[in-house]
Amino acid sequence: MIEVEELTKRYGDKRALNAISFEVPQNQVLGFIGPNGAGKTTTMKILTCYIAPTSGSAKVAGLDVGRSSLEVRQRIGYLPEDTPLYHEMTVLEFLRFTATLRRVEKSRLDGRTRAVAEVCGLFEVMAEPVGQLSKGYRQRVGLAQAMIHDPPILILDEPTSGLDPNQIVEIRELIKAAGQEKTVILSSHILPIVEATCSRVILIHRGSLVADGSIDEVIQAHGRTSLAVRIDGDAEEIVDRLSGVDGVSGCAPSEEEGEYRLQIDGDGDAVAREVHACVRDNGWPMARLEQRSASLEDVFRKLTRDPA
Repeated sequence: MIEVEELTKRYGDKRALNAISFEVPQNQVLGFIGPNGAGKTTTMKILTCYIAPTSGSAKVAGLDVGRSSLEVRQRIGYLPEDTPLYHEMTVLEFLRFTATLRRVEKSRLDGRTRAVAEVCGLFEVMAEPVGQLSKGYRQRVGLAQAMIHDPPILILDEPTSGLDPNQIVEIRELIKAAGQEKTVILSSHILPIVEATCSRVILIHRGSLVADGSIDEVIQAHGRTSLAVRIDGDAEEIVDRLSGVDGVSGCAPSEEEGEYRLQIDGDGDAVAREVHACVRDNGWPMARLEQRSASLEDVFRKLTRDPA
């Protein structure tokens, strides 16, 4: 559904995208992640025909975004980070207005309005002005306008920004439901949302693609197993001696007082036994020793941490 090849975008001397390439098949929910300024929004703006690339190509449903921009826009539903809404309109008026802009036939207008209102849970607020809705409901309206013309592709830029935990869960469920029938690209800084919603992630940093695959594949390729050990003793001595244990490539105090996080190489069980022996030999009281798998957040921090 989406094909990106050697896509590059420059703003003067600044390169926002550096020859990135990827494909998104039909009915896949893709998490598009990276730190601020990585190039996520620039990529989305190119795919939705808001801006043109400096070089490279992008196709949506087989259509080039430069040569067939109107046809591409008909096939995309776009929810930008700052949701564009007319606050003085009621929800019903706004949805009918956006449906008209999207050239939804009059014979389908009422049916499409009811359909997106049901999917997005808007029936009880249809008569209320958009400006009087909570942030969560405004995000629902924004998602509804992106879906009103029943596009095969949804591009959602930070759809849960500014929402409380309950609202985030609601929007997440809406996106998961949409992903059963549509191709979805979701950009979010809230990595648990990506893990709960997406079947694949692409991580970009400084305009370059640095990881691509299922969440498990990305974690396995770039993550590292660690040990968490909780012991009492002189912190400097503990870090020094545990760092010298075979298989331990790094040791540092964690945020929890008395706990130390050890980066390990090789067999986690074997290294854990060596760590336990070191703790025993030094006579440190130990309250806990557990092995922890890497998380998507660990990988994110590793791949986007700039060198000192």
